[in-house]
Amino acid sequence: MNHHFLPSLLVALLSGVLFPRVVARSRWTREAPRTAVAGWLLLSASFVLAVATGVLQLLLPYASSHALADRVAACLPWAPEGCRLPGAASLAGLSAEEYVAVGGAAAALLLPGAALCHHLVRARRSRAEHSSVLRLVGRADPALRAVVIDHDTPAVYCLPGRAARIVVSSGARKTLTPAQLAAALEHERAHITGRHHLLISAAETFGGIFRRLPLGRMVRTEVPLLLEMAADDRALRRCSRDALATALYAMATGQQTPPMAFAAGGPSAALRMRRILTPHRHGHPALRGILAGALAAAAVTPLVLACCSQPG
Repeated sequence: MNHHFLPSLLVALLSGVLFPRVVARSRWTREAPRTAVAGWLLLSASFVLAVATGVLQLLLPYASSHALADRVAACLPWAPEGCRLPGAASLAGLSAEEYVAVGGAAAALLLPGAALCHHLVRARRSRAEHSSVLRLVGRADPALRAVVIDHDTPAVYCLPGRAARIVVSSGARKTLTPAQLAAALEHERAHITGRHHLLISAAETFGGIFRRLPLGRMVRTEVPLLLEMAADDRALRRCSRDALATALYAMATGQQTPPMAFAAGGPSAALRMRRILTPHRHGHPALRGILAGALAAAAVTPLVLACCSQPG
């Protein structure tokens, strides 16, 4: 077996099995949800790149694998030699086995990308269909900057995307106080401005492809929850903790929203209410920077080792 394949296998195991369990059990993820989301996405990207690198090294002939390791190792910042990019002539002179290896690695990268594009298109189509229904049954409220629909169940949700809009039910207007309604609206605006629907699509796509891996299962559940917490934190810049928590409580049960929409309540409302009402430290900006750097190093450094393992 080509020994350059082994570091890639190790990286895949670390990012796909070990690191997710460590991150999921860490308390700081609830205190810095945006940093935690970045960490989950970095681990997902690390796993995909490790799989692609492993396929490449596994299928490459032994001599070509040595040449690839030497070429990539020369591109490291501390390498005495300069980085030599392959030219058109060297690419055209690849053997059939090398073309198969490059094609396999490209397929490992393109499969998640194609699945993500498919998910985004399907979600956009679903949002467009729901928007067409809202134009028929809803009425714009300039004061709320939202669309109001007649429904007894208190609900506030948003349809993200280019034509983003926030939807408020008549039940929510009757049940929530002005401060509570304002807090729920700020929560939804945080989802829209943060483009959280793109991150949700990436997490759901990765989790759907790698559902048997701990990383795939945890990304699919942790990222949506962390994004809700990040939206809560953004909303708390302009509203009180009591207003947001009580709004979540009022909308926690019986809320029916489209699957591609973000709802201010939802199944995670109880956990988020405890988090909002319990004082917690967001951490010093320097600490968040260190955590982000550590996650990036954990995701990227093993890949460098996998790609640049020295022949021997």
